[in-house]
Amino acid sequence: MWWLRQMWKRGGGAGGYREVWQVAAPIIVSMASFALMEFCDRIFLARHGSVSLRAALPAGILALTLTTFFQALAGYAGTFVAQYHGAGRKRECGEITAQGIWLGILTWPLGVALIPVGIALLSVAGHPPDMLAAEKIYLTILMGGCGFWSLTHAVSGFFSGRGDTRTPMRASLVANAANIALNYALIFGKWGFPAWGIAGAAVATVISSALGLGLLLVWYARPALRKEYGTGWIGRPVWRHMKPLLRFGTPAAVNAIQDIGAFAFFVVLLGRLSAVDMAASNIALSINTIAFMPLMGMGMAATIVVGQYQGARESATAARAGMTAMKMAWAYMGVVGASFLLMPRLYFALFTGDGEGMVAMAEVIVKGRWLLVLMALWGLVDAINLVVGGALRGAGDTRFTLLYTMAVTWLVWIPGELVLLLRFDAGLMAAWLWMTTYVCLLAGGLWWRFRKGRWMSIEMIRRKLPLTALHGGVTESAVPG
Repeated sequence: MWWLRQMWKRGGGAGGYREVWQVAAPIIVSMASFALMEFCDRIFLARHGSVSLRAALPAGILALTLTTFFQALAGYAGTFVAQYHGAGRKRECGEITAQGIWLGILTWPLGVALIPVGIALLSVAGHPPDMLAAEKIYLTILMGGCGFWSLTHAVSGFFSGRGDTRTPMRASLVANAANIALNYALIFGKWGFPAWGIAGAAVATVISSALGLGLLLVWYARPALRKEYGTGWIGRPVWRHMKPLLRFGTPAAVNAIQDIGAFAFFVVLLGRLSAVDMAASNIALSINTIAFMPLMGMGMAATIVVGQYQGARESATAARAGMTAMKMAWAYMGVVGASFLLMPRLYFALFTGDGEGMVAMAEVIVKGRWLLVLMALWGLVDAINLVVGGALRGAGDTRFTLLYTMAVTWLVWIPGELVLLLRFDAGLMAAWLWMTTYVCLLAGGLWWRFRKGRWMSIEMIRRKLPLTALHGGVTESAVPG
């Protein structure tokens, strides 16, 4: 298209389309492959039975919710890597990554200890007994391997923070391909494996996560990186690096858990609706992963590029990079949203059929079509939340993001859903319309914050002073951020 070619020609230079795309493209490929993996999981589970399909989404989101804090905290080391890399301080990239790895190791037992909490939450949700039994199995297995996710976030952040997003992409492609194959084998009992159903889907996820982490660790320990960045051996926790990681990473991690937790609460709450309504909602949300995983990748790219330019003290270029990522996200979401409007039956056909226990197309397409209309609408708005939110995280503006998101989520969205579903029994469409309203409110606040520019003055890393600025024969010092 002519306009796309013109945009690309004008997109050179620092913070332009080409630079952002070079960082974003491998992340988007990784997220797209993850979306494809999740998509295949849902298709396999739909063909295993409607109970497995209905159980996987709430149990999977709940497992993610209970462990997201640990993953986000360990992974925030990658934001520091971006800033240190932008400042040209290579050894500290390896040192901060080691702290992220330590956080992944130390918090793994805490994630496993939360399994009874997850089971208790599922037990009080009011789901049918057969669905509850499947949910408990799925959640327990996933949370048992939660440490692999945290460690992957920490090690992957070392590569992506330096702008090397291709290495994490290769690891994720291998892991996701393995997951698809293992799901097919372990859900249905193919190639000599036992037929474990929904338990097989969870085991496949854990095994493939360990595989992806193993590949990253092998590449992380390469001699060239050990020499230049001090990787390969994590040593012991160092408070000088751990303290700022906890200071800026904790709000970001709390924000991640409350965001996913609220969504998990919403999905669990919808479990009280009829089986057809819940199936339509779960299928629509599964379709949604096709759109939003690449958008999350664009948000991660914004975090990296904005972080690098903030580390180099080039805030104007950081702002340009954030806006560039935003425009690219809108262009992408426009295409995907149009496909939601024009081809709803094609999407729903992947999850419906005439097999035993499967959901019939006629039962879900009427409401499902309107759910896709809402997703097309909120997708353009939610792109702001994902990309601008990522840019603010890259600059260290995690406290405002946490406080504003919590206020809109727990004072507006969730109370409204409780009133609509429990007090007025308003049904599926009302619940989704209120969620769309929440997405718009959240996007408005984050956009205002980014445009105000207060994030430009935040100092995440200790600034080293030049020799000429020092006295008393001291050769190097630092100013705390």
